[in-house]
Order: sequence, then C-alpha cells, then structure tokens
Amino acid sequence: MSDVDLADLEAFAAVARARSFRSAARLRGVSASSLSEALRRLEARLGVRLLNRTTRSVTPTEAGQRLLERLSPALSEVAAALDAVNGFRDSPTGTLRLNVPNAVARLVMPSIIGPFLAAHPGISLEIFADDSFVDVLAAGFDAGIRYDERLEKDMIAVPIGPRTQRFVVAGAPAYFAAHGRPSHPKDLLNHACIRHRFASGIMHPWEFERDGETVKITPDARVIANSIDLEIAAAVQGLGLIATFARFLEGEVKSGALEPVLEDWQQPFSGPFLYYPSRRHMPAPLRAFVDFIKKRSGHEIATVAHSG
Repeated sequence: MSDVDLADLEAFAAVARARSFRSAARLRGVSASSLSEALRRLEARLGVRLLNRTTRSVTPTEAGQRLLERLSPALSEVAAALDAVNGFRDSPTGTLRLNVPNAVARLVMPSIIGPFLAAHPGISLEIFADDSFVDVLAAGFDAGIRYDERLEKDMIAVPIGPRTQRFVVAGAPAYFAAHGRPSHPKDLLNHACIRHRFASGIMHPWEFERDGETVKITPDARVIANSIDLEIAAAVQGLGLIATFARFLEGEVKSGALEPVLEDWQQPFSGPFLYYPSRRHMPAPLRAFVDFIKKRSGHEIATVAHSG
C-alpha cells in the first residue's frame, strides 16, 4: 500500500466528512470530478469500496468508516508536522478556513480581512458563509464564528466584531400610509411581513423585549426569501415589514426609504464569537488570526471554554 497517495486519502476524508462530493469540492476549492477520480483511484489501490454513492447521498461503508476513524488523527498529525515549519518563518504561511453566518460575512468580516492579510502576506483565507450551523471541524474548517447561543461545547470563544448588535423592524412610508403603524409586537399579526428562510428551511419567530416582557411573534409572510438584498428591496417597495439586523438597513433608514417601528422593543444582543477547539497544537494561520483579533480589540481578551 506504499503507493497510496496522501492527497487521495485527504480527498476521501473530505468527502466522507461532508457526505457529499459537491460540498467537499466547494470546501477544498477543487472540482467534484477530481475528488471522484481520487476516490476511484484509492478504492482501486485498496481493493475495497470506501463510500456508498447514490444520487442523493454519500455515506462511508464499514471499511470506509474504519479508515476515516484511523485516518483523521493521522492527517491532523501530518498537518501539525508541516505547520511546525512555520515556527522558522518570519511570518506564518498556510490557509485559514473559516465557517461564518451570512450576517457575519456581510457585517463583520469585510473590515477584518484586508488588514489581516496585509499583516500576514503568507496566509490565504477561505471563508464559507453558511447559516446551517455545521460541525465546523468535521467539515474541515479551522474555526467558526457564531453567536453565543449557537456556540458548540468545549470550544474556546474569542469576541470578534461589534460587541452589541440590534434587530429592527421597518417598513416603507407608503406601507405605513396604507396600513398604519404597529404600536405593539402583537399588532404585527395584522400586517404583511417579509420573512427570511434559512437553508435548513427554518424561519425563526420575531422576538421582542421591553421592561422584562418578552414577546415572540410568528407573523404571516407575504414575501419569503433567503436573500437579504431581495427582502430589503421588497420592504422598500412597500410589500410588507422587515425584521433584520439594524446595520443591514442603515442606508435605507438614513435615506427615508424605510422607517423603523417598535424601537423600544428592540433590545441589543451580544455580538459574535470566533470559536475553535481547545487543543495542544493550533495551526499557525489560526494562531495568527486569534492574535490579530485580540490585538484589534485594543486589549488582551481572555478566552473562555464554552460549556453550554
């Protein structure tokens, strides 16, 4: 088995973890056909089928699962060994792979990536915007960014980006002229609303809080989309009320195209966290990014193991 290519083993591990050739290819920045060819080559050399493939799913065979369990630590050790060479460089090199929510990709990352890459010219960034809350490590990422309630257990969490954020409900002046303004969250049940559906199919209720009173509303949707740009456009056209991050609507509110309502019911919430596993060896690109985020905050932030 000495002629088995390490790259083919890495391709197998990526597909087996992602349970999809297409997803694994997207994460690795290669074509699905190249991964498929690597799997065919590896199975031919080992003389055993490693993955069961159907039109809808890819799952490891018993042999494939056994290989993945033994292979994952070995691949991690190979990566760690190669990464150790970074300690002899003036600046670390390598690729940092991050999984982040779409809101973070739009609101937080743009102001970070330029200065970080300028400070570390040997590092490349792969940022995958995803609202499905995958297991970032199993999917092959170095770290993820999530909001507090979505943090995984036994992870180190470092604050990143604005420490408080707000949601806002807003509508077009023409909409309010025709339908009136809600004065209480429950009034939204009598209004047309524009709602966001995540890739998982979930549409979260709209939450409000004031003076210790919490109200959750599941309003009727006149428009449902998974594109914030489309949702904002629909709100500007007067098709209904939108509820989203206040910063998404800054331009429209400033111009008067949208007007916020129920502002006293919109409480600030904690900003996002960069999180990664507590482990002895941290890849050099990730360590550089963590150090950069801490320094950018203006003071050293103590990381904490998240237990909840």
